Amino acid sequence: MKKKTNFLKRIFNFFDRYIIMPITRLVFKITKKFSVPNKKFETWLSKQSTLLFISLFISIAVFIVVDQKILNFSNQSAEVLKDQKVNVIYHDEQYVVEGLPETVDVTLIGKKADLYIAKQSSGDNVTIDLTGLTPGTHKVKIEYKQGKSGIEYSVNPSVATVIIYDKISDTKTLSYDVVNEDKLSSTLSVNDVKLVVKSGEDDKEYKEIDEVTIRGAEYKVKQVASVKALVDVSHVSGKTTGTQIIDEVTLKAYDSDGNVVDVEFVPENVSAQVELSSPSKKVPLNFVPSGTLPTGKALSSYNFSPSNVTIYGDSESLEAITSLDVVVDISKISDDETFKVELKKPAGVKTISDNFVNISLTVTNASSEPVRFNIPLTGINLAEGLSAQPINDDNGFIVVEVQGASSVLSSINESDITAYVDLKNLTEGTYTKQVIVKGSNPLATYKAKRTEATVEITR
Repeated sequence: MKKKTNFLKRIFNFFDRYIIMPITRLVFKITKKFSVPNKKFETWLSKQSTLLFISLFISIAVFIVVDQKILNFSNQSAEVLKDQKVNVIYHDEQYVVEGLPETVDVTLIGKKADLYIAKQSSGDNVTIDLTGLTPGTHKVKIEYKQGKSGIEYSVNPSVATVIIYDKISDTKTLSYDVVNEDKLSSTLSVNDVKLVVKSGEDDKEYKEIDEVTIRGAEYKVKQVASVKALVDVSHVSGKTTGTQIIDEVTLKAYDSDGNVVDVEFVPENVSAQVELSSPSKKVPLNFVPSGTLPTGKALSSYNFSPSNVTIYGDSESLEAITSLDVVVDISKISDDETFKVELKKPAGVKTISDNFVNISLTVTNASSEPVRFNIPLTGINLAEGLSAQPINDDNGFIVVEVQGASSVLSSINESDITAYVDLKNLTEGTYTKQVIVKGSNPLATYKAKRTEATVEITR
């Protein structure tokens, strides 16, 4: 209430200072010049109500003069309207138009009051009318429709060179690419995708499609080699398996070099039925020692906690994985010790139930004498249609020495050891290759007495 009173007081003071007082002074000067003052006229003029009516009359007169532009109180001004959208009038079902500017700048010149009104109604006032033009190249004028008369204007650019093409159609096979799959929950995988469109009035009814119509200028339509729906699975909600619908899937047309071609699509967009699954597999851990223990020391046992983990990924990748390797550097230990080791994700694995595992190693004295085994030498990665035969004096056998703790050596036999040479990318001929020895028990060390072997490959 106090604010309202102060406001009214300010209005009263304004009228009193700039209208009533000046008029009162003027009347006083006029009456003072009369040789024989008229007491009745003077009394009438001195009344407050008379002065208020005179002031109101003068105010109304000034308003009419300004509103009707009887007097010119201000000079002309200029206003620039930046980035005004260009509206094009043409038959978009029949033609394709290239070379159209998206926006232009409009400079308006006129009275400030008119410019203010023009600015408030400036939307959709810039047009290019292509009505009646035939396919070909044309220079057309860009027009600005004034919302207020008496305003001069200029458009930049004022002319556009456009090319009009007949619009043609073609049908293309529709495929899809799944994008942003890495943004799915780490336990989810995309199992299947179907491209669909809504059928009927029920928004829950869909029909599958495998083709789409493209429309555009003939030269662009002919460039299109493929059309793909980009299924963005980052829009999938929640972390549950099952089928989810992604609406308004983006469509893209590509030429033979993979460049995007600007054409229209019918339907304009499609939906995708995305089937999510959570393939998983429980696998054991495989201890892989790195380096060698100090002289005279050997590992007698190891223990994992947990002993196995669950891996998540695509089904095909999981099927090929039978265990996870846990690499531990043993070169600097001489007594029993427990390590915390980070698990590395194999290719195709999205996540592991446990990122870290603990492994406890038991260290003891090594056996003074190694155990020796005669292991048959084999070849791996030999090309189809070829055969390999070792050329040596040992009838294709390699002597392997196994070292470790006595308790470990007593549990190892020949079937636990393999010796081989890698024959990848070799053709017919005689080759000397490195002998590789592996054993199933990681607590022992394996060494071939002969590090190289000569093999003959025949067809």
